[in-house]
Amino acid sequence: MLQTLTALAEPNRLRIVELLRSGPRSVNDIADGLGTYQVQVSKHLRVLKEAGLVDVEPRAQQRLYALRPEPLRELHEWLERYRNLWDARFDEMDELI
Repeated sequence: MLQTLTALAEPNRLRIVELLRSGPRSVNDIADGLGTYQVQVSKHLRVLKEAGLVDVEPRAQQRLYALRPEPLRELHEWLERYRNLWDARFDEMDELI
């Protein structure tokens, strides 16, 4: 889970994940969506792949990148524990006020 957080901490990688929410995309599509160079996108995609956040599928001359749900589910479950903790604390504060 720490690897997921580390990968998503970089703004361009987070933007790539947001772009991939709509479905698989090629490196060039992602670069166009970000308004950046293909070389930069490829470096970010390598980090996302190493973190297990994306899968790559070769298709003819291009590679399509898609999100993997497992690391995001794990992150959601981890965050949910803290959400429950803070909700309980806010409820206690409401009772005091």
